[in-house]
Amino acid sequence: MTPSTDSTETADSTVTTESPVSTEGPEKTGAPGATSDRPIRVAIVDDQAMVRQGFGALLDAQTDMTVVGSAGDGSDAVDLVRRTHPDVILMDIRMPRMNGLEATRAVKAMPGLGHPRIIMLTTFDADEYVFSALRAGASGFLLKDATADDLVSAVRIVAAGEALLAPSVTSRLIADYASRPSAPRRTEVLSPLTEREIEVMELVATGQSNAEIAGALFLAEQTVKTHVSRILSKLALRDRTQVVVAAYESGLVSPAG
Repeated sequence: MTPSTDSTETADSTVTTESPVSTEGPEKTGAPGATSDRPIRVAIVDDQAMVRQGFGALLDAQTDMTVVGSAGDGSDAVDLVRRTHPDVILMDIRMPRMNGLEATRAVKAMPGLGHPRIIMLTTFDADEYVFSALRAGASGFLLKDATADDLVSAVRIVAAGEALLAPSVTSRLIADYASRPSAPRRTEVLSPLTEREIEVMELVATGQSNAEIAGALFLAEQTVKTHVSRILSKLALRDRTQVVVAAYESGLVSPAG
């Protein structure tokens, strides 16, 4: 059973936050990607009430997740995030007043939040904001018609610090760069990295997990995690999704492979 909520409706949107006390339902314990022994805190932002309610009920039923609130547009989302400090935000791209791209930029600019991970909710084929959202700091994309299992898995993957790029999104990313005029390789962007870090970055950009990279380079998985952390730090990137974008923009990875 989901926790009781307080809801405030306006002409344009609805903001819902969790009730301070909830004693019903299964005990919720620490989760992959949580920064401490607690469930993943999730916020849902979408201008469709049915999406908010459906996604909220599904995620709140997971023992390793808790939905801390929902909002109907980007402006209310920024206020919701400021008040509830979620770990993961499901963010619709197209919304009234402030769209998901603008809200993503605003959230990422907030000081002291620990950079919550943002999953953009999209129909994808109709959305022209995909690559701008990646550059703004989104951790990945989820199609609105995704299965329940895919939704739950997506939250756990992003909370753990992994990128969430479905094959369809990756193929569109490659096609976008393939359609651009040829540009010289920007090797100076990669100059802070060691040879091994560049190898790891290249494999991250192809969508491989830490375990797959470890197998390909004959390294321990923890060593790969360390290399990824150093890449993020040296290049001032937020997460693996931005590593993918940087790999293409630098010329490390090309559409032809």
